Amino acid sequence: MIVCLVFGLLTINALACSDKVIIPVQCEYLATKGMGHLLNTVNRVNKQINSNLTIGGVLLTLVDKRTNLSKNVRNILQENYGKYIKIYNTEIPKAINTAKSSSTGNSIFEFDKRSVVADSYSKLAKEVIENEKFRNRNETSKVR
Repeated sequence: MIVCLVFGLLTINALACSDKVIIPVQCEYLATKGMGHLLNTVNRVNKQINSNLTIGGVLLTLVDKRTNLSKNVRNILQENYGKYIKIYNTEIPKAINTAKSSSTGNSIFEFDKRSVVADSYSKLAKEVIENEKFRNRNETSKVR
């Protein structure tokens, strides 16, 4: 399978046994270019291996609100994919604590649960749950 060559067997296996994927995108220009490849991979896995696989949304990571690049990346994603894919409002900021927590082998919540990054991940979890509730309500109302 050509897909395995691009993203690797581990990624394909993860997508094969998932119902939904949240796509993290670094706030870098080249990351937006890679979105097309990943979306193609998700679509292929959906068609060939796992028909239950859907895209839950796109999460912006390593966001530096002091730069225009982060705003530009959000705008590019919104313009190119926003009609088809949920772009989460929550953004994960760039912070040294994230790298420090990874180097210690701890989650950001274990390392510094009061950090802006931990707070952002908590907000993301709430946003994902609310988004799923909204989708489920809409699907239920369509069935009736």
